[in-house]
Amino acid sequence: MTTSGPTTLGGLAPLEVATRLGSLRARLGEGGVDALIVTTLPNVRYLSGFTGSAGVLAVTDGAALLTTDGRYRTQAAEQLEAAGVADAVAIEIGGAQAQRDAVKKFVAAAGRVGLEADSVTWEASRRWAELLEGTELVPTTGMVEALREVKDPGEIARMRRAAAIADAALGEVLPMLVGAPDASLTEEEFALALDTAMRRLGAEDRAFDTIVASGPNSAKPHHQPTSRVMRRGDPVVVDFGAIFSGYRSDMTRTFCIGGEPTGELARVFEVVGAAQAQGVAAVRAGVGAKDVDDVCRQVISEAGWGERFEHGTGHGVGLDIHEAPTVSPLGTAILTPGVVVTVEPGVYLPGVGGVRIEDTLVVTVDGSFPLTTFTKDVAA
Repeated sequence: MTTSGPTTLGGLAPLEVATRLGSLRARLGEGGVDALIVTTLPNVRYLSGFTGSAGVLAVTDGAALLTTDGRYRTQAAEQLEAAGVADAVAIEIGGAQAQRDAVKKFVAAAGRVGLEADSVTWEASRRWAELLEGTELVPTTGMVEALREVKDPGEIARMRRAAAIADAALGEVLPMLVGAPDASLTEEEFALALDTAMRRLGAEDRAFDTIVASGPNSAKPHHQPTSRVMRRGDPVVVDFGAIFSGYRSDMTRTFCIGGEPTGELARVFEVVGAAQAQGVAAVRAGVGAKDVDDVCRQVISEAGWGERFEHGTGHGVGLDIHEAPTVSPLGTAILTPGVVVTVEPGVYLPGVGGVRIEDTLVVTVDGSFPLTTFTKDVAA
């Protein structure tokens, strides 16, 4: 199967693929390597425009080589041409051994060759060591991922489209929740309807396994939908996203079936909403990712539920659903314009229920703007 080039989508800003190899080369020296072997497929796609399911990109200071198999002979050439890197990246098509031999020849003059330590298995590293015998292999971390943190206008346009698809899909199926008290609607049925709506509206796929968690299940942050029937008064956490042209969206909304929440849950909705709003307001260039987490965590801690906010406030999003930077107590990044992050505080009370609210935001000089825009009204 062939796929159209990622820079040719009508009405969207082009991806700035052609500049990325130069940006990576500027980092080779910092990483202490003369060449980098890129095996993580989203990184291969980011640097070359190639979207196949198998491929290796080798990069030196003056050249680049993409190796893949015969299934992608035509697709690879078309996509590199569309990305504007056909003259900068050579292509080698062949079986596994031919590809390995091509990479070996390509990096033969490099004294130190980097491997992506976060994604290369122990067995794969042994195979590379055998292939490149006599070459010093260097584990590298985040060399391409650091470049991916700041999105270009084309990337943001694709993420905006993915988010718009997800917004529209939720709007389409939300009436099912309104009727849930009388319709014996299960978590699985609602998740399937939401996933189907996203595909029908133009998504390539869901961005991750859709979470629909109702009643006591909503106290499980990564609950998988079950056959549980949703009832009046249930909180329902809906965490989902779409993929468009490879880029992902991520949004969470929590609803209360049949009207406004009552009792302790009403207070949870109020506190999480306030924490999320203050976290969003804190996002701007020059602010530490940890500082955004601190803002959300303080609101929830002051309400007495600090121990029930059991995950980080957010993360980067792009070609992967979880990218740098990390917005958590361990976050070290300073936000810069063009970085895309989520803000998603939550409170989870076992046996009672949970609430999480999440938006995906693009960092600007003086604040941020949301890619996810669906209403935060609680009642369903």
